[in-house]
Amino acid sequence: MSIRTPTTIESYRAGAGMSERHAPQRLPQVLALAYALLTAYACLHPLSGWRNSGVGPFDFLMAQVPPYFTKRDLVFNVLGFLPLGFTAAAALRTSLKAGWTVLAVSLLCVLLSLTVETLQNYLPGRISSNLDLAMNSLGGFIGALAGTHWHTVFDRRGALHRWRVRRVLPGHAGELGLLLLGLWWLAQLWPGGMLFSSGDLRALFELPGPMSFSARRYIALETAVVASNLLAVGLIARRCQRGLGVASLLFLLLAGLLVATLATTLFVAPNDPLRWASPGAQQGLLVGALLLAAALRLPSWLQFPLACMALLSATALVNMAPQNPFVLHISQAMLSGHSLNFLGLTEWVARLWPFLALAWLTVFTTVPARADRA
Repeated sequence: MSIRTPTTIESYRAGAGMSERHAPQRLPQVLALAYALLTAYACLHPLSGWRNSGVGPFDFLMAQVPPYFTKRDLVFNVLGFLPLGFTAAAALRTSLKAGWTVLAVSLLCVLLSLTVETLQNYLPGRISSNLDLAMNSLGGFIGALAGTHWHTVFDRRGALHRWRVRRVLPGHAGELGLLLLGLWWLAQLWPGGMLFSSGDLRALFELPGPMSFSARRYIALETAVVASNLLAVGLIARRCQRGLGVASLLFLLLAGLLVATLATTLFVAPNDPLRWASPGAQQGLLVGALLLAAALRLPSWLQFPLACMALLSATALVNMAPQNPFVLHISQAMLSGHSLNFLGLTEWVARLWPFLALAWLTVFTTVPARADRA
């Protein structure tokens, strides 16, 4: 009588599945911390030019409501803190009762908003506002109510956690991979470049000037940039998963296009939300989809260098590409107030994303390679 000994990979998968089922649910904590840091950065961007304004740091609390605020500003303030309230409430709900969770999260959101509003006293071009504080607190409170009620979306018995255990790599590799893909979505809200483009460092360093513009050259470069980025993002998403999930890849890319459409509507051309769908972008989507379909059939040890090469190639091309003079400038009216603060955050995420992706690929590349050989 022979006893079948499980292979190393089978043991790894079984052990990973058991550890994931019984491990503490960390996703809401990770999301809440990451969103709090991003919110603080967006409110204090560009973190330079600090000076003493000559007024008391808390004088804004008793000041009159500023008359220059628009409904757009109010909506941005409420929506900006709503995800923070939701994720923080989901993170605390497992250890606190519903009422205490709402109270604790609401106080945390008030303290965060009060801190950044106070620090804005010392930044040029920023005005601390009690109305900002009120709307941020309202957004955090609404998010806390929603997170307390729907916290089971992160529960181990919920569909999201079952999908996480079944489809995504265990531990920090999967968590940071999901966070990386979430940042990729955020980067698509930056409307200042080609579709899916990232890693433009020309504003930070004295890089050589871009190529002279010609329509044919620009279309060719845009095709290459879009195709390379689509290939890289698809392979990174593949390496976050335990197996080939075509539906997840399609959702990721379609959601990226939806976010790009939203950015175009909000910041570039409200009456032409598909302005991003230029001839180069359309060709790049087609070429990138074909390349990704072929790359997904390759072994994992080949997908890793291919993803790195695609990221590096796309980043190099973005920094060489000419500015398109036929693209309308972003409306200054749309870049005023809180839109400007928010776009400062998305611009930095778009600049740094390919380098964060390279770091993730380098650190966690051995984990999916083991799982793929099962």
